[in-house]
Amino acid sequence: MTAADPPVPVRSRTRANPFTGIWRRPLTAAALALVLAITVAVILAPLLAPHPPLAQDLLHARSGPSASHPLGTDDLGRDVLSRLLFGGRPALTGVAMAVLVYAVLGMSLGVLAGYLRGWTDRVIVAVLDVMLSVPAIILMLAVLAIFSQSNTAAMLTLGFLASAGLARIIRSSCIALREELFVDAAKVSGLGPARIMARHIFPGLIGQLLVQVCLFSGIALAVQTGLGFLGLATPPPAPSWGGMVGEASQVMQQDPYLLFVSGGLIGLMSVAFGLLGDGLRDLQDDRRRGTGGRLRRPLPATAPQGAAEATDTPPDAGVLVVRDYSIAFATPQGPRTVVDSVGFTVNAGEIFGLVGESGSGKTVTGLSLLGLLAPGGAVTGGSAWLAGTRITGLPERALQRIRGSEIALVSQEPMVALDPNFTIGSQLSEVIRRTGDVKGGKDAVRQRIRELLTSVHLRDPDDIARRHPHELSGGMVQRVVIAMALAGSPKVLIADEPTTALDVTVQAGILDLLRSLRDERGMAIILITHDLGVVADTCDRAIVMEKGRIVEEGPVEDIFYRPRHPYTKKLIESTPSIATSEGRIA
Repeated sequence: MTAADPPVPVRSRTRANPFTGIWRRPLTAAALALVLAITVAVILAPLLAPHPPLAQDLLHARSGPSASHPLGTDDLGRDVLSRLLFGGRPALTGVAMAVLVYAVLGMSLGVLAGYLRGWTDRVIVAVLDVMLSVPAIILMLAVLAIFSQSNTAAMLTLGFLASAGLARIIRSSCIALREELFVDAAKVSGLGPARIMARHIFPGLIGQLLVQVCLFSGIALAVQTGLGFLGLATPPPAPSWGGMVGEASQVMQQDPYLLFVSGGLIGLMSVAFGLLGDGLRDLQDDRRRGTGGRLRRPLPATAPQGAAEATDTPPDAGVLVVRDYSIAFATPQGPRTVVDSVGFTVNAGEIFGLVGESGSGKTVTGLSLLGLLAPGGAVTGGSAWLAGTRITGLPERALQRIRGSEIALVSQEPMVALDPNFTIGSQLSEVIRRTGDVKGGKDAVRQRIRELLTSVHLRDPDDIARRHPHELSGGMVQRVVIAMALAGSPKVLIADEPTTALDVTVQAGILDLLRSLRDERGMAIILITHDLGVVADTCDRAIVMEKGRIVEEGPVEDIFYRPRHPYTKKLIESTPSIATSEGRIA
């Protein structure tokens, strides 16, 4: 990965810390701090408690907070703070046991079912269905009756039954994860199922596991304290949070303060567990979208003194003008610049090349012109003008009006641009109604579809329109995507690696098509590619990008025959050629 690569989530080998970025979320950080503080205080109860939890002082029964009793006393004169500290032990111990069984059993069953599939999946899913059908509360009451009101047995039972829900969630995520390319690569390298599940599948599910564990902890705490309230888990006079709520409810009319203190602590912990789970889920969503933090979209950049970027007037007469253009992505370490002060002009009727190796910033530059940066990305400097109109910093509604009608995109992977659930004709008609200028009913739209498919040299357009994307070859799908981009008659067409994954003859046909469209329609085409052969064969002018910066610009003949920058020379030298009879390619 070069310095210009946008940040991407690493899903194998490198294990991202699920708590990274939590301190940038005040509510989540406060919930985590509260849970940790109360847990530590409960663990250190023998050191922190000012009095023994069972010591009675009847002369000071139901007294308010004082220096000797910071939270007051109950109806028997026992210190409330001491009983809360010691009472948290059975509560949090029960939660910990339930969570342990919930996490270990649910994760194990979910990963086994999701990765191994087949009969293993069918058996585990059947067992999970049975577990989910069992009424948990009734079974817990039966366990308490059998095991003499054992808090341990009750909470283990809760964790066992609840693990079925976690297993189903993990199974669904694991099924998607096992289809990733890095899992296939691990199989090809000879790793067995157990090692793949441990090294490649499990790390990708840790974040989701932590979210579910936090949410379940709140539920387990409510169940444990509920049992304590009924006197079923921790028999009195031993202190427990639920038992203290039950005792306070008996004197609620005389002294509601006791109920507020004991019940408030339980409610505070339950809310903290929920907020922590929600916060971790949001962090996982950010990481999945490729952002480790947040980067606010800046105001239009301030141009250097004397430059034309400070005004809304483009400095050149090209159909697309870009000046001092910078793009950054948010990362856990702070904003990271991936495109640094680039500038170029694209004239009407020319094919303009953006050339560079992977990670040079060329695709990010093209997507930013359409306002399609990934979450966490933003234009941090410079401006761009399209047909004399400044497009940098436009709101989303304004960008929607120019996409397709003024500037269009042919994506790197054509199959991603088409919905497999709808026919080609259905998808083209939707784009035509949105961006085209067709007036009339269905007949006019169908005629426009024929014209577009014919313009990209597809024979029998009516048959193509009735087909789904998977029924077409790669070259045909690429032509359909180009036709879709032409529906609004844009002034600028951005073609991002339009010949990727196509064989040589199909590549030549796509490039011929782009040249003919340029000649027939007079549109400007920005060709994003790393293939210098494509640039030499197709483009009029080009820029060479390295690590987010332009290192060379000019006519294609000058770049190939009179390169000035060492990076350009290395790119040309590394281009394979059948004319080379000996030596190694750089």
